[in-house]
Amino acid sequence: MSEDPFATIFKAYDVRGIVPDELDARKAWAIGNAFARFVASAGEGPSILIGRDARRSGEELAGALASGALAAGAAVVDLGLCSTDLSYFASGHLRAPAVMLTASHNPAAYNGMKLCLSGARPIGEESGLVEIHRLAAEAFARSPASSPSIVDAGVERVDLLDAFADHVRSFVDPAVLRPLRLVADTANGMGGLVAPAVFAGLPFELEWLYPELDGSFPNHPADPIQPENLVDLQEQLKKLGADVGLAFDGDADRVFLVDDTGSPLSGSTTTAIVAEAMLRKAPGSTILYNVICSKTVPEVIAEHGGTGVRTRVGHSFIKAVMAETGAVFGGEHSGHYYFRDNFRADSGIIAAVVVLEVLSRAGVPLSELRRPFERYADSGEINTVVEDPRAVVERVASLCAGRGAAIDRLDGLTADFGPWWFNLRPSNTEPLLRLNVEAADEDSLAARVAEVSALFAADVTDVTGESPAEEG
Repeated sequence: MSEDPFATIFKAYDVRGIVPDELDARKAWAIGNAFARFVASAGEGPSILIGRDARRSGEELAGALASGALAAGAAVVDLGLCSTDLSYFASGHLRAPAVMLTASHNPAAYNGMKLCLSGARPIGEESGLVEIHRLAAEAFARSPASSPSIVDAGVERVDLLDAFADHVRSFVDPAVLRPLRLVADTANGMGGLVAPAVFAGLPFELEWLYPELDGSFPNHPADPIQPENLVDLQEQLKKLGADVGLAFDGDADRVFLVDDTGSPLSGSTTTAIVAEAMLRKAPGSTILYNVICSKTVPEVIAEHGGTGVRTRVGHSFIKAVMAETGAVFGGEHSGHYYFRDNFRADSGIIAAVVVLEVLSRAGVPLSELRRPFERYADSGEINTVVEDPRAVVERVASLCAGRGAAIDRLDGLTADFGPWWFNLRPSNTEPLLRLNVEAADEDSLAARVAEVSALFAADVTDVTGESPAEEG
């Protein structure tokens, strides 16, 4: 084992690793102990909320995490099985820091932790995660050498599913909803618990795919950004002639929409639709969008009287800017959607019900509704393995400087040539370059992707397709 037992599992936004090789009960105990000490030093507590997804390692890790927190003097509230957005809601609703045990879209062998302060305030690399890492290493050195004993005394159990469902429904007017036919693929993840509670009492006809909670994900990976994981949903949607498809990831904080023809909506399209809806409800508001969102998004915001603010990729950055600006909504191309009235936390199912309300009001198919929000051709995120991503970004920036592009360095490199633009940024967690290109049409797009890729072709060792969100 390396000198730092946590070196491989503390990421930029969360904790994540393979169980038990990288993350086991002893390490969970140490992280629970560290988190309790960290939040106490921040003037929070005494209660810490713990939720978990359906992964088979979750119950043991949650017990060890709770024991570590109790040993540090914290009180523990067990949320039980829940989605990540439900855990954020709980943190805001109960005004307490929280840990969500999940590895989101990662395969079944993984587990991890997403941490927040009370009010769902994010904890990331620049907002406390480095200190928790340090404290965890200290706690690990004095933790039981074998699996720690699980202490149950002093753990309070709270069920907030119904309260969360009411909260989600508060974002729409049920009276205007039409009896749409929906197909929801919850991929054996936490959407199978949360989505039925949210849709109960709403005038939709639901067909469920893989609603059973099973953290081994026996039907397909719970990673809806990958096209192959949408195939079952698309086939069922076409078979039934349904209006909308919903595809959830493993911890159900992200939902991807599929229209009546079986064509998925990008995160940028959904962001633009929700942005317009939020501006109708809160005229003149500020809306956030990240650097890889389509140019359509700021155009739609401006056309509807809003103020658009561009942000870095990643939930901790977006939530901080929301707090600074009072933004009513923020969206990411990766499918994370943030709402001021949801404690500035992200929730895919809130975004989904907002789109369903827009669709109900419009009285047209989603395949028609989406058209005004899709004005350009985009590449999706192209991931390239290189030895030194940051050095490659600097070299490409130098090459672009004399080509007439408007360049900014908010997050990686964005070069805007007017009719087309690209963003190139290093991954926060892997030796990857992430490239996004947008152009006027498909033919131009292909040429521009080739043009930008040629600038760093000599560095490439592997290329992959659209990636999941780094923070899940």
